[in-house]
Amino acid sequence: MHIFLDTSALAKRYIQENGSGKVSDVFQKATSVAVSVICLPEMISALNRLRREKCITKEHYTKTKQNVLHDFDDFTICDITPEIIAQAIALLETNSLKTMDALQIACAKALHAEVFLSSDKQQIKAAKKAKLKVVEV
Repeated sequence: MHIFLDTSALAKRYIQENGSGKVSDVFQKATSVAVSVICLPEMISALNRLRREKCITKEHYTKTKQNVLHDFDDFTICDITPEIIAQAIALLETNSLKTMDALQIACAKALHAEVFLSSDKQQIKAAKKAKLKVVEV
């Protein structure tokens, strides 16, 4: 199964919270994992926010960052192309989405993801409307 993870879903692989078990279950079944090129900076941003808010220690941040970077070596990374930007614009014009969320959906569509994982309600709604099979985590 070819899966695509939004950053909100991928974060649950590294930080235990509601939905982490479901992400783990889907990962077990995946034959390939894809993310957008914007996912890595978003992950590092989220981890740094958790560190600043003292939800995780500096050591936890460093270890988690290493795990994320290691995993990214095995992920398919979708670049932002003119076609993906055009798709994201169309999604923004027909849905109530943030820019990055629209880009994530456009990337999943471009890669023909079999399953799209997200925990963002608006993004999930738009992804379903875009005919993606969605797993809400």
